Amino acid sequence: MSTRPAVLDSPDISEICFESDELTPAQLVAEFERRTLAELMEIAQKLRDDGHGNVLTYSPKVFLPLTHLCRDVCHYCTFAKTPKQISSAYQSIEDMVRVARSGAAVGCQEALFTLGDQPEHRYQLARESLHRLGHGTTLAYLAEAAEEIYKQSGLFPHLNPGVMRLDELEQLRAVSVSCGLMLESTSERLCKRGGPHYGSPDKHPRIRLQTIENAGLLKVPFTTGILVGIGETRQERIESLLALRSLHRRYGHIQEVIIQNFCPKANSRMSEHENVPLKEHLWTISCARLMFGAQMTIQAPPNLQSNALHDLVKAGINDWGGISPVTRDYVNPEKPWPDLEHLRRRCDQMGKVLVPRLPVYPAYVEDRDKWIDPVFHQALLQRVDSVGLLRECDWVAGSRHCIPPDITKPTVAPSLTSGNTSMLINRALDGKRLDESSVASLFNVRGNEFSEVITAADRLRLDMNGDRVSYVVNRNINYTNICYFKCGFCAFSKAVGNGDLRGKPYDLVTEEIVTRAREAWARGATEVCMQGGIHPRYTGRHYIEICKAVKAALPGVHIHAFSPLEIFQGANSLAMSVESFLSELKTNGLDTLPGTAAEILDDEIREIICPDKLTTQQWLDVVATAHSLGIRSSSTIMFGHVDKPINWARHLLAIRDLQCNTGGITEFVPLPFVPEKTPIFRKGLARRGPTFRETLLMHAVARLVLHPHVVNIQTSWVKMGEMGVEACLQAGANDLGGTLMNESISHAAGADHAQEMSPEELSSIAMRVGRRTQQRNTMYGWIDPGWTSPKGLTASSAPICN
Repeated sequence: MSTRPAVLDSPDISEICFESDELTPAQLVAEFERRTLAELMEIAQKLRDDGHGNVLTYSPKVFLPLTHLCRDVCHYCTFAKTPKQISSAYQSIEDMVRVARSGAAVGCQEALFTLGDQPEHRYQLARESLHRLGHGTTLAYLAEAAEEIYKQSGLFPHLNPGVMRLDELEQLRAVSVSCGLMLESTSERLCKRGGPHYGSPDKHPRIRLQTIENAGLLKVPFTTGILVGIGETRQERIESLLALRSLHRRYGHIQEVIIQNFCPKANSRMSEHENVPLKEHLWTISCARLMFGAQMTIQAPPNLQSNALHDLVKAGINDWGGISPVTRDYVNPEKPWPDLEHLRRRCDQMGKVLVPRLPVYPAYVEDRDKWIDPVFHQALLQRVDSVGLLRECDWVAGSRHCIPPDITKPTVAPSLTSGNTSMLINRALDGKRLDESSVASLFNVRGNEFSEVITAADRLRLDMNGDRVSYVVNRNINYTNICYFKCGFCAFSKAVGNGDLRGKPYDLVTEEIVTRAREAWARGATEVCMQGGIHPRYTGRHYIEICKAVKAALPGVHIHAFSPLEIFQGANSLAMSVESFLSELKTNGLDTLPGTAAEILDDEIREIICPDKLTTQQWLDVVATAHSLGIRSSSTIMFGHVDKPINWARHLLAIRDLQCNTGGITEFVPLPFVPEKTPIFRKGLARRGPTFRETLLMHAVARLVLHPHVVNIQTSWVKMGEMGVEACLQAGANDLGGTLMNESISHAAGADHAQEMSPEELSSIAMRVGRRTQQRNTMYGWIDPGWTSPKGLTASSAPICN
């Protein structure tokens, strides 16, 4: 009669393996062996896809062997050398910097230091060399080298120095973003005479597990794993994985588990040992996936199984480890790295997208205060996208950096894409409301699924708007940059008397505002857009007087003015309700509201970037009140700083729900964060804005998620530049916004693009993507090309493109 726990009768083996701590290694092995390898791999694949989607990651790196000397004599190793086999005990920092810089020049992010274990305990040469270098230990020299490599090349150090005491690891934590040590095996049997670890004191499982635990105690993001095929049994492999899982559950510090296959090497004691059978390697990978669950990164080096890449993916890996375009694998020099383009094509053929990452994984970057020394924080944030993976190019909103070529080009056959993405797109096209997680998943698509979302949004745009690209002739009048709010994302506002790189504080008198409005009207503008900082001396009466003066001078001009924050503050200053204040503004000439000051409509983010500003609900209430009075508004999102796809999802759904209730939104305007001169970026607390891929997705996903309630999606030429606008017009956008005349807010943050775009220039952009422009008013009514202002001046000299 079986004594196995009843839980083993459950058909869900992934739940059994991941959640139960009651099973012995022997029981786990028995449970795995009840299934065929194909069954295990199928379950592992599903788990991997649940946790990582269609993404396979790798770390672009340089490999720096600090020293080949080692006090251990592992029987399978050819990395370790004796003094007679080397010309120098340690690599010089100068030589390593030279290699690191060559790697940085081709996009590498990681400096992987690998070295032998504490050679000074065995070799006089090591002790003498360290003395000349000014150090007493190899690990002390490693700390200096890692610090210099980072300073001089910008590569993030990842250190694999062997076993470490707590104090040694603490020293290395300050100069690296992550460390690693292969457990290899918990089998003490392998350390006995005749075993591969005999004569290698640092390979004793107890010592290695203590180092891995030390990393957990010190909160060091850690890489570890097992070596398959050196004489261990299946049960010993499972015992090793259980030991690692136990440490990770205690400390949460293991960022990846490597399942590495043994490869016999010439001139090693195990040169005649057989290669581990591929099926054993795949079995172990699948078991590891089941034991560690969907979220853990399971890695297998691609150069050690170059003819079985597809099988490794089917077994459940989601990462290829470090791959170097400039240095060889010094541990396995006979196994060259795969060519990255070849690997990318192979991933494409498997329905996966190859994505570069940093040597520290996204979860640890996000929680960097806990896991990473502050010296690295700003650099890490500047290099990651919204999910913590490496930015795909140098493009930054507002800049003239290049745009990735062929970014919307499909990379894999549609048959290999996820059916979930197609299902979500179809629900959106049917006008159904998606939930938060579904919207967030659309923001995370890459590869062909990215192209699928972009294409669907563009087709929906064609159905809803045709080939017309609309724009309004307007002028921005930012009447003051003095503001007592301290929004971290804003480089426009200034305190009274504060002068720095953003320019001096100013406060336009009402007569100057009217003069600028007259100038705009004379040049054909139909709208003046007026917003400013929250001046400590302004009351709601000031806003009323601005409206009254402009409308008195120009009865025909459309006044698009005052953010919901200005409305809220203005009402409070007069002890009026928002409704009463808006009614008075409307009576005195206010026509519509700009839906700015929204930033991210999620209080989790607002608490970080603008804690003293309106809450999400207050913003929504102001705009809903305006709509109830017949005052329509635009809507915006300012994204790409500390926010993530789930926050974007909440924002879009809040806009959709508002529009369903009020119907007062004229358009949705994605505003990518322009970082360069903003306080939050300069303090190292924000990313470099969204990536270009994320920015296109914001336009496309907004088109889908807001359908059919918000018909117009606007793209900002100030943020995107001409080429960026062209891409957005093919990703769901149908509107170019205004000609602006004196845009200043984005430029204060560091935008390089022009402060005015003429109708002719807007028309030229549209023509390049096969579309025609047509002038509109603020309410999206078409303006006849022959329309003239009371001054007799044409509103636009741009031709309508047929």
